[in-house]
Amino acid sequence: MIRLDFHRLRFLVIDDNAHMRRIVRTLLHGFGAREVYEAEDGATGLEAFTHHMPDIVITDWAMPIFDGLELTQMIRQPGANSNPFVPIIMLSGHSEKKRVLAARDAGVTEFLAKPLSAKALYQRILNVVANPRPFIKTKTYFGPDRRRNVNNNYAGPERRKGGKADVIRQDPLIDKAKVHH
Repeated sequence: MIRLDFHRLRFLVIDDNAHMRRIVRTLLHGFGAREVYEAEDGATGLEAFTHHMPDIVITDWAMPIFDGLELTQMIRQPGANSNPFVPIIMLSGHSEKKRVLAARDAGVTEFLAKPLSAKALYQRILNVVANPRPFIKTKTYFGPDRRRNVNNNYAGPERRKGGKADVIRQDPLIDKAKVHH
């Protein structure tokens, strides 16, 4: 298993519930993170994102002003901010398939159902750091490749029709976070 050096990563935790922010912050500090910024709604979260330039965003779905889905769409707007490629981990107490698909389609990198465990959070962070997914840019979507397993022979209803897609490879954060012995 890869051990990450969390003290080199900047995190932004956005949740309207102060108790939940504290839980996530405590877990991140427990993993070794030093820079953990917080915001209590989507608007403040977008400001904090622009100001702190985090390496990873962890956001709740249901928040006032604008929610985690709207926040993700704003961050993913190419040219709208400094890092539309930032990994975004979405937290939600609602993990129905339609919710997970909506988050995926908005450009969320990983989805994590509440109540969250330290192990599950660590796995999601490890995933976005060690295995960054390429980004896809089409006329209607910009975000991480939604396919977990690429099967070129797939012909089902979700198959993208025509339309050109640009694939943008990501440099892994692992170089910034790898433990050097």
